[in-house]
Amino acid sequence: MQRDPRAFLWDVRESAVAIQSFTAGMDVAAYAGNAMAQAAVERKFEIIGEALNQLAKLDASVAARIPDLPQIVAFRNQLIHGYATVNVGTVWNITQNALPSLIDAVQVLLDELQ
Repeated sequence: MQRDPRAFLWDVRESAVAIQSFTAGMDVAAYAGNAMAQAAVERKFEIIGEALNQLAKLDASVAARIPDLPQIVAFRNQLIHGYATVNVGTVWNITQNALPSLIDAVQVLLDELQ
């Protein structure tokens, strides 16, 4: 049975919101010094990338409306396959600067597909 595209979008939104909660009240130094927060954030980014990768296979027209989808999937691949070279500052920057717009884009799609 095929998964509903909304389920992938929901996974993205929930993972992104979790990242925001994991990093609330932190600055880059606090994040860099917190291995558990780093592990949690990276895991949620892996879920986001995989969910969007699966969404692209299932419904390319919906996936095409996610800004920077190829870069998000590539980031997931870097986290998983290049784990030894992950830059904490880069992850922090994405968390602070790219994640809010991803949440907004996904929410728009979820609202339309309800």
